[in-house]
Amino acid sequence: MSDPTPVIDDLREESEELDALVASLSPQEWRLATPAPGWTVAHQIGHLHWTDRAALVAVTDEAGFAALVEQALAAPDRYVDDAAEEAAGQAPAALLAAWRQTRAALDKALREAAPGARFPWYGPPMATASMATARLMETWAHGLDVADALGVRRPPTDRLRHIARIGVRARDFAYAAHGLTPPAEQFRVELTGPGGDVWGYGPEEAAQRVTGPALDFCLLATQRAHRADLALTAEGPDADRWLDIAQAFAGPPGTGRPPRGEAR
Repeated sequence: MSDPTPVIDDLREESEELDALVASLSPQEWRLATPAPGWTVAHQIGHLHWTDRAALVAVTDEAGFAALVEQALAAPDRYVDDAAEEAAGQAPAALLAAWRQTRAALDKALREAAPGARFPWYGPPMATASMATARLMETWAHGLDVADALGVRRPPTDRLRHIARIGVRARDFAYAAHGLTPPAEQFRVELTGPGGDVWGYGPEEAAQRVTGPALDFCLLATQRAHRADLALTAEGPDADRWLDIAQAFAGPPGTGRPPRGEAR
């Protein structure tokens, strides 16, 4: 059983880095548009607060989380946007304070979770490390949108290793989310981390392969960039198809981002 502490620590660092980016923004800057259509900086932070709170409920109150699922099922096409819109209507200082409080409570709950515990979620149930990884993934992805709105470039870190891993493990889910049958054979995925080391997943002898920068794979799996703008290479028809549909997040397929014509 793996120790979830490292990914919980990385989640805290990722959240604190984003917090530092928005803490001194003016009210006008909180209203800046981000690459997500209709979402401002406030919507992005509001969404993170909402999903962190949902994760906290999932970890601490299974019945309470079942009620959240019922709410989502009642408005499957709107509940995410509606929650972000409601949160974005708060004063920035109040929203930031609420996000900080929820993050701290979730951090504590994850660290105190019983070994081997599994928690309900909008997709498959999650272990403690998986829940922390999912939160890190979302924090990183929505943080990219905030940074884009502010004209800030955030350098990649080795925290991407967690996101890359969940993106690889979600391969079959991505196929199923698109109504496709996942391939029977495993792929080999080799990604170059920010420090130049190679992160490998799957059997080395696999015929179908995906290679490229870890940053680019994480951008693809979180649908923060179009495949045409990324330096990812696929060998084999199924691996190539995967790069068109990859997603590391639960729920229905997203619309992704249009190509910018700026291959990395």
